[in-house]
Amino acid sequence: MLAACFATLFFAVSIIFANRSVRACGARTANLGRLLVAAVLLGLFAHTCGTGLASASTPWLFASGMIGMGVGDLAMFAALPLLGSRLTVLMVQCLAAPIAALCEWLWLGTRLSGAQVLWGTVILSGVALALMPGKSSPPRVAVRPLGFLFGFIGALGQGLGAVVSRQGNFAALAAGEPAINGINAAYHRMLGGLGLVLLFFLIRALLHQPVAPATHPEPRGWRWYVGHAFAGPVLGVSCYQWALAHTPSGIVLPIVATTPLVAIPLAYWFEGDRPSRRSIVGGVIAVAGCIALTLAR
Repeated sequence: MLAACFATLFFAVSIIFANRSVRACGARTANLGRLLVAAVLLGLFAHTCGTGLASASTPWLFASGMIGMGVGDLAMFAALPLLGSRLTVLMVQCLAAPIAALCEWLWLGTRLSGAQVLWGTVILSGVALALMPGKSSPPRVAVRPLGFLFGFIGALGQGLGAVVSRQGNFAALAAGEPAINGINAAYHRMLGGLGLVLLFFLIRALLHQPVAPATHPEPRGWRWYVGHAFAGPVLGVSCYQWALAHTPSGIVLPIVATTPLVAIPLAYWFEGDRPSRRSIVGGVIAVAGCIALTLAR
């Protein structure tokens, strides 16, 4: 549970860096840059202090990265211009947790208690209250139905990717290995995600599809995607994998779903983005749910 909370905090910090890196470098450079930097940093640890690629969990974690960080993230980015950031994040975060819980129950037989389901639902309700667009904060884009399909695929990728990571840990234990550490697991997952994202951008380049340029280019804009890589794919994903190694995905994902709410005070501090009263109330509900979920059995 502590690992899930750390993952949420690091993911929230990475959101701030992500916004800056996209504005300074453009979406393609920022996305590929943070994945490449993260792969190098995680690989240095994995091949010196960790187990490298020598684990029974490696194929599963590689697949998890392709599903979650590859298909899931690409679908989420595709949904953003069609739904707007609020609806996209709402769909992905609030659907990924029940999808993961259902898949893990059907595949791995993991059952959550009634109290865990209740407090997980409270957390997601707080997230929904905080992020749901309304009259005072409507979507900033013309909402199109195709966006809901991409949003669902993004949630499916995130939820199923978490369950595949869980299976990877079980495979390692079945092979007589100790539970793989979070940093090593994050490296394996990163390789899968990076491979699929590189393939995606290669196909786009071959098709001569335009890529959105930087809106506020900076000579040293690379600093932002390096910061994004360190906070999100390195520290955030490592803590996320650490959490999944010991805790069912149906418990981890509701906590990680509060990432946008944790980012609210950070955005106010760094960017002057004042939170609404509804987002504060939703945040309080979600935090109360996290505390109760931590204590639930």
